Amino acid sequence: MDTWILILVAVIILAIVIVLFSGVKIVQPYEQGVYMRLGKFIGILNQGLNVVFPLINVVVKIDLRTQVLDVPRQEVITKDNSPVVVDAIIYIKVTDPKKAFFEIIDYRFATVNLAQTTLRSIVGEMELDEILSNREKINIQLRDTLDENTDKWGVRVESVEIKEIDPAKKVKDSMEEQTSAERKRRAAILEADGQKKAAIMQAEGKKKSRILEAEGLQQSMVLEAEGKKLATILEGQGEAQRLRIISVGATALDSKALSVLSMETIKSVGQGESSKIFFPMEVTRLIEGISEYMGSANTVPDREISNIKDLEKTVGSVNEILGTIPNEKEILARLTKVDKTVTEEVNEAVAALNRQGYN
Repeated sequence: MDTWILILVAVIILAIVIVLFSGVKIVQPYEQGVYMRLGKFIGILNQGLNVVFPLINVVVKIDLRTQVLDVPRQEVITKDNSPVVVDAIIYIKVTDPKKAFFEIIDYRFATVNLAQTTLRSIVGEMELDEILSNREKINIQLRDTLDENTDKWGVRVESVEIKEIDPAKKVKDSMEEQTSAERKRRAAILEADGQKKAAIMQAEGKKKSRILEAEGLQQSMVLEAEGKKLATILEGQGEAQRLRIISVGATALDSKALSVLSMETIKSVGQGESSKIFFPMEVTRLIEGISEYMGSANTVPDREISNIKDLEKTVGSVNEILGTIPNEKEILARLTKVDKTVTEEVNEAVAALNRQGYN
């Protein structure tokens, strides 16, 4: 009898312990508990130790951490009738445990299926090229649509990422052919552009070369012309100096000496190889002078010897008429000045070409 009493007491104590422990609920830091009693919502249990009414309570713990949901691969027909297989990843987080438990049976399953239908709708309204080049646009549009629909479930869609966009094999082959053709086209354009630039540069080089050659020819012609000019001036001045010396020397001669020189001149003319000799009308005066000198004339007048002063009174100053003869330093100075002028003109022409882009 005592044994049965001990067993009964032990059972009662165990039952009391079980009842007491059923009223203690521990909620983890990343969870919240939905507390219900006899089918009625009582409240939300926060993290830590919570004491509830034993036996007749139900506590459902909801994970508040970000959850990753995988949207299965599915085939979608784009706007330009190109089949493409797409899949995505969704990042969600429960913001209201009460709604996540009472408003929908399984918010995970519902979110994945909603993402599938929404993704099919968005991709179906876009062309293939737009889908391949605008993933970010699809991600944002899909996230906004899902977040708007899951808000009533107490779930927030934090991010959506398209994992893969896989066109059909035929479409891939066509895209590869198109890419290859585009690359060939770009290569042809680049080659043609390179040839064009090379031809332009070659033409510019020839143009510049011809310009420089013309400038060099111009410089040489200018120098040659200046040389001829100086040579002519010097030759003329030398001839003028010779004539001046002759004229100055002749001023001391009288008419008889001039007659003798005239006879020598006629003698040298007669010794020429020509069979005909033409004498000007003034030769009669020369003959008269000779006859006077030979004594055959009636009278032989004397002529006063002229000097330089008498000659300058008649024709003017010798230096004013003939000019001064430049010395060697003056000639070198003129040549240096001409060379400097030509060099400056060439440098100005080259600078003008550089400013116009003929580098």
